[in-house]
This record gives sequence, structure tokens and C-alpha cells, in this order.
Amino acid sequence: MTMELRHLRAFLAIAEEGTITRAAARLHIGQPALSRTLRQLETHLGVRLVDRSTHHLELTPAGHRFRDRAAAALAAVDTALDPGALTTMPLRLGHPWAALGGLTVPLLRRWDEEHPDVPLQLRRVDDRTAGLTQGKVDVALLRGAVTVPGLATELLLQEGRIAVVPADSDLAAHDTLTLADLTAWPIALNTVAGTTTLDLWPAGARPTATIEVTNTDEWLTAIAAGRAVGVTTTATPGVHTHPAIAFRPLTDAPAVPLLLAWHRGTPTHPAIRDLVRLARRLVSEA
Repeated sequence: MTMELRHLRAFLAIAEEGTITRAAARLHIGQPALSRTLRQLETHLGVRLVDRSTHHLELTPAGHRFRDRAAAALAAVDTALDPGALTTMPLRLGHPWAALGGLTVPLLRRWDEEHPDVPLQLRRVDDRTAGLTQGKVDVALLRGAVTVPGLATELLLQEGRIAVVPADSDLAAHDTLTLADLTAWPIALNTVAGTTTLDLWPAGARPTATIEVTNTDEWLTAIAAGRAVGVTTTATPGVHTHPAIAFRPLTDAPAVPLLLAWHRGTPTHPAIRDLVRLARRLVSEA
């Protein structure tokens, strides 16, 4: 059987919605037809993509691996069929949080001055690679180690870590803080794209409670509400502010690398190298 784009769209809808019922409603097709389409895709690939043993469907390990491939394929098709791309091909810069910190606006302005014919689109994607492996962006600003195969990276700088605490807490009264100062509080952890885990603390001296969130907005809200404290980098205050939170330098936490990443080999956009050069220049001038 010939596979079509509808097979990929069906699988992604099921993966994102978690049930055949919601996925079918989203695609405006019947549930039996959607189930048949999924079976056809699995038969073609020779693997089970979705575990149907529970009411809430779960992806199999093969399904998780195929999800990024399917998303990237659809994104490539959508880009190829975009009428606007025939005249202007934007450079899509992804980030999961904080972008380039305080240099984000200078980067966008300088790009517009030096490359007026190539729109630079800044896209926040709540994903470990900011949508890069899914084909949603051409290049991404990422923090921490990048271990995904097939990606090239350029180290821009090392960002210091800072504590983020409720503005009315005792912690906010200190000029600086240590990791040990935070252990009495629950730690807000962004499990999707964050760089902080409990491994940041020494074994035996780790916080006993955490609050897991999936994006920066939820993370900031948990701290502002006084439910937790967090650890981030020096880029965050330049992009995210809130009257109910305070930022304090951490004196004993290792720095976090900030990198630009893109697909190795043939670039998805001819202006990626220009962006790398501009970002490197801005960092050196700061």
C-alpha cells in the first residue's frame, strides 16, 4: 500500500490527543476510518506505533522515535507547499526559553539591518531541541549538552546559574544564594526543556520535594505563587520578569553552555551561517 500524508497526520493527531476519539474529532473523520489508517501505517512500517492496551493510548518506543520523523516530514512538505516561501524564505530560529537573553532584541534588530531580505522568525517551542528535530525550525538556541545525533553546534557562551525565588520570601533578602539555601523548598523543574535536575545538588544533600512543570510560564507561576523556588541562567531576567519573583546569583552552581544548533550536512536554510556569525559577534561585543 502506498503511504500518504494522511497516514502521518493521523498518527500525529493520535500521538498528540492521546485517544482515537479526540484525534478523529480533530481530523473530522470517523473513528473506524482513523483506526484503519493507523493500522495501515503500522503494517507498512512493520512495527506497533501505539499501545492500545489502555483507555488512554500510549506511544510504543518505536512510536516515540517515529513521531519526530513524521513531524519533520510534514513540516518539510508544508514548507515546500507554502506559496510565500517561493518569494521569501524566512529563517526560523527556535528556543525553548529565554532565547539569547538580553541580546535577543539586539540580535533581531541587527539581523533586520544586515539581512532585510531574509525574515528572521523567533519561535518558542516547548521541546528539548526547540522543534529542530521535528522540522519546525531551521536553527535553535539550546542550553546544556546537545546529544541528539546529526546536529552541528556552535558554543556561544557559558551562562551563570541564578536562583529564582518568591519576592516576599526570606531568600529574597540575600544578595547571593547557594544551592544549600534552596533545599528546604520544593524545586520547580521544567521536565520538557529545563536544564535543572536534582543532580545539580550533591548526593545526600538534595531537595526532598519537586514540582514538575512543562514550560516556562508554568515554572514562573509556581515560583511567583510561593509554591517553589527554581534555578535558571543569567539569560532569564532579560526576557522574563514578574513582580512576585526575585533573581539572586548562585555562588556554587556550574555554568550552562548556550549553543546554536542546526542539522549537520546540507543546511535547511542558506542563511544559517550568517546567523551564527552575527550571534557570535554580538556575544563578543557584549
